[in-house]
Amino acid sequence: MRTSATAGELLDFRGWTTAARYISSDNLPDEMMHAFFLLLSAVAPLATPEPDAAELARWDQHARAVTIVRDDWGIAHIHGTSDADAVFGMIYAQAEDDFNRIETNYLTNIGRLAEAEGESALYQDLRMKLFVNPDSLRARYGASPAWLKRLMDAWADGLNFYLHTHPDVRPRVLTRFEPWMPLAFSEGSIGGDIESISLDGLRAFYGDSAGPPATTGLEDPAPSEPTGSNAFAVAPANTVNHRALLLINPHTSFFFRSELQVTSDEGLRAYGAATWGQFFLYQGFNDRLGWMHSSTSADAIDEYAESIVRHADRLTYRYGSGERPVVSERITVPYRTDSGSASRTFTVYRTHHGPIVRAAEGKWISVRLMQKPVDALSQSFLRTKARTLAQYEKVMALAANSSNNTVYADADGHIAYFHPQFIPRRDDRFDWTRPVDGSDTATEWHGVHGIEDSPHVIDPPNGWIQNTNDWPYSAAGPYSPKRDRFPRYMDTEGESPRGLHAIMVLEHRKDFTPERLRDAAFDSYLTAFAELLPALIAAYDSLPKDDARRAALAGQIAELRGWDYRWSAASVPTALAVSWGDTLAVLARPAAAKAGMPVYEYMVKRATSAERLTALAAASSRLAQDFGSWRTAWGEINRFQRISGALQQPFSDAAPSIPVPFTSARWGSLASFGARTYPGTKRRYGTYGNTFVAVVEFGRDSVRAMAVTAGGESGDPGSKHFNDQAERYARGALRPVYFYPAQLRGHTERTYRPGE
Repeated sequence: MRTSATAGELLDFRGWTTAARYISSDNLPDEMMHAFFLLLSAVAPLATPEPDAAELARWDQHARAVTIVRDDWGIAHIHGTSDADAVFGMIYAQAEDDFNRIETNYLTNIGRLAEAEGESALYQDLRMKLFVNPDSLRARYGASPAWLKRLMDAWADGLNFYLHTHPDVRPRVLTRFEPWMPLAFSEGSIGGDIESISLDGLRAFYGDSAGPPATTGLEDPAPSEPTGSNAFAVAPANTVNHRALLLINPHTSFFFRSELQVTSDEGLRAYGAATWGQFFLYQGFNDRLGWMHSSTSADAIDEYAESIVRHADRLTYRYGSGERPVVSERITVPYRTDSGSASRTFTVYRTHHGPIVRAAEGKWISVRLMQKPVDALSQSFLRTKARTLAQYEKVMALAANSSNNTVYADADGHIAYFHPQFIPRRDDRFDWTRPVDGSDTATEWHGVHGIEDSPHVIDPPNGWIQNTNDWPYSAAGPYSPKRDRFPRYMDTEGESPRGLHAIMVLEHRKDFTPERLRDAAFDSYLTAFAELLPALIAAYDSLPKDDARRAALAGQIAELRGWDYRWSAASVPTALAVSWGDTLAVLARPAAAKAGMPVYEYMVKRATSAERLTALAAASSRLAQDFGSWRTAWGEINRFQRISGALQQPFSDAAPSIPVPFTSARWGSLASFGARTYPGTKRRYGTYGNTFVAVVEFGRDSVRAMAVTAGGESGDPGSKHFNDQAERYARGALRPVYFYPAQLRGHTERTYRPGE
């Protein structure tokens, strides 16, 4: 046995384990041991625990049952003997592409992000810990159906095997994944229900209201990008090939999901987009049917204003004619510091409605939301294996989808729209968009709405369905669900410019092909400006002849007057209109808030002529200042750039970038590109909008699809698949999907088993 270790071993990733085993009170004095472990906690990458013989044997068995084929876009096609084998290979392949995003997603969802990112994430972790308790999830894992436990076990095995076979990968916190963890991240949308809780309100209630802000202070003053997605389904009667079509067009943060295919000998045959770290395809299709989720406007999360009574020895809250005790508990949140680690312990409070998350008008505000992790994870996986509409509906009966609408199409020719399956049944007299009186027993939930008493439509005679995160009452034109038949809480948003645009490209057409549905998804018309600009032009035309603004704005008005409201990279009016719209929104924000109106509604209905013209002058000046002239093409301003694998992308006007012709969804563009300026940039760079986009055609004997992903499949800047789809993404040029093994011939870069 050696009696010393080299400095190189102590600083090498795998050497940390060696060093920790070597050091003992027999080898080093106490003060040197203390100094070593301080250094270890402050700067060392975390060592992955060594597996035991049983784990190694289990991992090897899974790996031998899995084949991964990488196509010429770097996309993984995983096949496993069993569903569990497929899950093992699926998560292993995801880790190969971007382990950092997997780990970060789980740090976020189990409330341990501050252990990696420091005190700035303290209240984000506290928010998660109000709802996510590892001990509770371990118990739920233990009580889960056997088939689901096998998948969760395989998921943990796949990630732990990846770390074992990739010692150069250095986790920030999670050196070992446990099978209960997927229950904390069971639904794949970009913002889970918990994220609706204000971090500023949480900080003000439980901590220092003067502490670090939840925002960075670098936000662009323009309105925030609308969240959500586009989903279209077209019935066989409206298509040339008499086959149902589905558009899958999520709008998320870029690089938020992995594109892949996963199959097994147990009937799993799915292709689509998986949120990093999850073992189900959130949006996608199999050989018989497809599903597209879009963020819902239904209200499934409620706040209760609790009347707190302070007694000498306890806290209670009023409920009905009596009082109930406020439950308190202590939650400790660890966080990273420059010198090691620290923690803060919070005393948090709950009522039977849920945890207290803020205070308002002398009341404590509690939050109630869906907490069905086993059902949610089951529903997320089982729908990928459904083969018919009836089977898909049976999976939805688990009622564990609270945040998404579903647009559906299948090989039997069915198309459908479904509202979320977890919508609490409530008294519609109350305004559920605001905190309701927690002491009023009439505000209790009474189960959830099933499919039949929620807005839905199946096989409408018009032959098309759409949803763009707006209300369901225009999903199928005149055959849509009727608004007066449902409670108000089924919708909180109303119609949107994007929804009107969707109807425009789908109605009165019988000639759809996959290519024409793709073109419809990238239709360049901007419905918002068709509504907004006539009032601006009228304001200009009404100016007195001697008004100086007539001459100053004549060129701009001429450009906008002759514009067809269609975006393009070469379009000067697009750049001018977007800059004007953003400026007007900022000017209108205070007046809109005072009037209690959404900013866009105020812009359309209430903005004054002076506000409209002032915004045009200001926008023109800004364009001239930044680009030399207000006559600047939109593509010179609106850019896609990916120069780093970091989660928070850096941007630079000096680095290569690609012009993107489509605009923010807030102007009615179906293809969405949420972009803004950053410190040191004059150009706008996108971070949100179109990501994985696919068009799928379902035949009775085969399925055909095309797709594109923002940037590329790999998160490694050194990979040729880091940015190989960027040009296609910007042009809306979808590539063929290799769904069947025969289609992979001639398009395969590598075939291997995990660990090879």
